[in-house]
Amino acid sequence: MNEAAPNLADRSGDKPGQSCPEAYRYRPTDFRAAPSPIAEHVYIIGGLYGNLEALHEILRMQAAETRRGVEIALVFNGDHNWFNVDAASFREINETVLRHVAIRGNVESGIAAPTDAGCGCNYPNYINAGYVARSNAIMGRLQAVAGEFPALRDALGALPMLRTIQVGETRIGIVHGDAEALSGWAFAAERLSPIGKCCSGDEAFAELTPMDTIVRYFREADVRAFASTHTCLAHARDFEVDGRERLIMNNGAAGLSNFANTSFGLITRISVDRKAPADSLYGIDLGGVRFDALPVRFDQPAWITKFLANWPPDSPAFTSYFDRIVNGPDFDPRDAVGGRVALAAS
Repeated sequence: MNEAAPNLADRSGDKPGQSCPEAYRYRPTDFRAAPSPIAEHVYIIGGLYGNLEALHEILRMQAAETRRGVEIALVFNGDHNWFNVDAASFREINETVLRHVAIRGNVESGIAAPTDAGCGCNYPNYINAGYVARSNAIMGRLQAVAGEFPALRDALGALPMLRTIQVGETRIGIVHGDAEALSGWAFAAERLSPIGKCCSGDEAFAELTPMDTIVRYFREADVRAFASTHTCLAHARDFEVDGRERLIMNNGAAGLSNFANTSFGLITRISVDRKAPADSLYGIDLGGVRFDALPVRFDQPAWITKFLANWPPDSPAFTSYFDRIVNGPDFDPRDAVGGRVALAAS
């Protein structure tokens, strides 16, 4: 890692969509709190982005595991809202998420307490201005529909910004962004490895998160791994800190395609069972606990129909996201792994 690289999360501008409200910040030491939940098997679900079909598929995946005798706890780590600007989808997604363990992302924070930060995405300055402006417009529509559901809006605002969970004996920090900010970018794919592209389709002129920053995060948080999502693209990479292997695993998006010419979302499965699941795309055994990226193979035609009903051509979400929904991003599974994390054998 480039130890001299500055933290780009602190270099974003103060324009809407490119700033991080002070209320979105916390300290790595906050992860030293008692873990909740404590479980043997967990799905970490981030970046659902209002995709009801993806949510339904995740619930089917959980039910299938239950039939095999594996009880899976669901942990939502933010941005389960985004494209769901119709009342029925907004209600179902949020009522479902709130029945499980959850934290809020910048989207939920912006729904619950609008600020002058626009979408609250804290986009770095290598994200193009048009993409940022369209994200702010999407947030405006979401805030309008949330006004019809004050109880749900208040419940989203009451969600914590972070959690510590425990799987087996392993403590894991659950974040939306990174170890210091709900909308931080230190755990972005292009900040962990030199992969070249980011979620807006721009060339990612990002400098890597300094290794001394990563070491500090793990030391101060006293966790073995962080599970993140905020920055759209998946990446998992292990690090050695104080003689122990650590892991950052960003699932990218549960509700969007994550790789070129694909249509499935991704979630992170964490389990005391050290055997890789049959459908794992990549993963790692970390001190006796298994971390895997699982595909969420939702009904793509049904999702496209729902999406277009809310976001027709020339709308902000269509312009920014429809090509990714149909074709996937310019990103390969090989871009999603670093260090000792291994792709599953094909």
